[in-house]
Amino acid sequence: MPQRGRAATPVSTWPRPGLGWFYSFSFPWIIGLSRGPFCFRDVKGILALLPPICGRNRSPKLPFAMTNEATSSALWAPSVERVASAQLTAFMESVSAATGFDAAGDYFALHQWSLDEPAAFWRAVWDFTEIQGDPGETICDDPMALPGCQWFPDATLNFAENLLRFADDREALVEIDEGDARRALTYGQLRDQVARLAGWMREQNIQPGDRIAGFMPNCIETVVAMLATTSLGAVWSSCSPDFGHQGAVDRFGQIAPRLLFTADGYVYNGKRCDSLARASDIARAIPEIERVVVVPKLSPQPALGEIEKAVLWESCLSGDLPALRFEPRSFNDPLFILYSSGTTGVPKCIVHGIGGTLIQHAKEHALHTDISRDDRFFYFTTCGWMMWNWLVSGLARGAALILYDGSPFARDGHRLIDAIDEERITVFGVGAKYLGALEKSGVVPAESHNLSTLKTVLSTGSPLPHEGFEWVYRAFKPDLHLASISGGTDIVSCFAGGVPTLPVYAGQLQAAGLGMATAIWNESGEPVEGEKGELVCTQSFPSCPVGFWRDTDGSKFHAAYFDRWPCVWAHGDYGERTPEGGFVIHGRSDAVLNPGGVRIGTAEIYRQVERVPEVLDSVVVGQSWQDDLRVVLFVVLRDGVTLDEPLTARIRGEIRTNTTPRHVPAKVIQVADIPRTISGKIAELAVRKIIHGEPVGNQDALANPEALALYAALPELSVD
Repeated sequence: MPQRGRAATPVSTWPRPGLGWFYSFSFPWIIGLSRGPFCFRDVKGILALLPPICGRNRSPKLPFAMTNEATSSALWAPSVERVASAQLTAFMESVSAATGFDAAGDYFALHQWSLDEPAAFWRAVWDFTEIQGDPGETICDDPMALPGCQWFPDATLNFAENLLRFADDREALVEIDEGDARRALTYGQLRDQVARLAGWMREQNIQPGDRIAGFMPNCIETVVAMLATTSLGAVWSSCSPDFGHQGAVDRFGQIAPRLLFTADGYVYNGKRCDSLARASDIARAIPEIERVVVVPKLSPQPALGEIEKAVLWESCLSGDLPALRFEPRSFNDPLFILYSSGTTGVPKCIVHGIGGTLIQHAKEHALHTDISRDDRFFYFTTCGWMMWNWLVSGLARGAALILYDGSPFARDGHRLIDAIDEERITVFGVGAKYLGALEKSGVVPAESHNLSTLKTVLSTGSPLPHEGFEWVYRAFKPDLHLASISGGTDIVSCFAGGVPTLPVYAGQLQAAGLGMATAIWNESGEPVEGEKGELVCTQSFPSCPVGFWRDTDGSKFHAAYFDRWPCVWAHGDYGERTPEGGFVIHGRSDAVLNPGGVRIGTAEIYRQVERVPEVLDSVVVGQSWQDDLRVVLFVVLRDGVTLDEPLTARIRGEIRTNTTPRHVPAKVIQVADIPRTISGKIAELAVRKIIHGEPVGNQDALANPEALALYAALPELSVD
């Protein structure tokens, strides 16, 4: 049995230049580009019109960041002033005062202490982030029990109370769109709206544990509905309104919500998209839905005639202002239900607990992202991705949240960059593919915008290669914390990510998250550094899911994460640990290619293909061939470009030169579209099934299921 409870130990000393590149979450496209099948073609068209652009040996003690040796190979290092003012530094000081442990500015020493003394660490996080509630006497019963550890078993708290602990006139929520429209609520106004909606929900006899569903765009009302729900101790679940009827029913139908919140529609890339017909179908298909609350977005007076039991949002907030009450709940009571992508079957309903979600987000926002009341926090997301849940928890830090729903390429590709200046954004979160699209389109934000308020860029999703890191520092500003983060829906948080007091190396996630025993294991279950393997977590953590909905014996939950190594979380990512203590993720384990017995992460190929200006998008899979497997690469090219022998040779040459001959695809085939899930993930497994003549179930989980037909019965893939 492999040893549990400790991350792999680096064998080198700090610092050394980092190698590798980034892939996180298995979310390979920016959220929001999946607003119906048309949207991918829209992005392709936009780009086509633009010109192509050719040991843990303990780190040195603070202020290490300014030494010549450290900065010589790092893309960025925080200033002495930034390190000194970071909440992480203050946390280290508070830990020293409370426990006697002095990390002396050494993040990796602090991380090891967080694994050695998990009870002390998580109680320190509770106190430092000022979580509202009673923590109880016991912090955890057995941190090595994974799953099964009970965190804060005696605690009582309420999620909404923690997000609404401020009640002043500072902005809490700012909603912007593709045009110039802007709405805002102060913290005081937000509390009032939550109180009104919660009062109406009490009149509907909503009880703790009841499920409430949102079929909503990313707007103020969605946040209000979630907060009202959780103030009552009920459970919130949402999916993006671009889901078809069946996709939404596949999700909400499993959890039987009593209320459904929906907008009458949304706008994407200038197109008005109606939601009422699908909301009506959802309500008819799920008999447990008692009322449908409709938020006007396209029309001030939506036509509700076709929706039984419909009520307008405004009517739920009318009447006298009731007192805002917060139902006390246990730490491990359910808070959110999130969903797996569902491309290989009915989506799994992943249940996340109140306290685990809250304390993990508080840790990541305060210590890893340095978010405070002075920040204005943006993340490009829909309500169907866990990053929405992560974003809204920023209210607990007192930050102003910037909500955007629409195309990221509005205003000739500048909409999100415009928002940085217009809304004075300090923390800017996007997908790596969005950054790559900006680079290919020739957009250089520093040349067209001020960006003076921007201090942090968060990158998630698809691979951000070395070159992408370097481009961000050239195109945005040199004094910037670029933090790549990796985790996912499964834990509604991160296994590894940014550290504001450490240098940034090209392509690397800076470090494992505090309290997360993140490691890379080889196939024998041994921790390795500098070798590729499985990303695992060997110790319990508070945001481990409560379980799967209606998985009464826990068998499905166990099979999803613990079948390979008992008591060890296998996340399904394929990566490596770097000498600097960071991580490189090479793709999903289930998409790893194995030609001739050599394991290849798909992200290794995507990185090289992205270097070719003619290629807009790609998907790579393995095809069974002659008792082995051959690598097949499908590419979407710029308009007017045809895949010919010279271009094919150049693509293969780019891959061969920068990887190995094993990585070079046997076949390179031009296609018009890449199938993706509603959440934006490349549907590699679906493509693999299609080229082998196998059926693809649950195609409603795809944003563009018609794209699958492009891969069926291709003569180029004949095995005869």
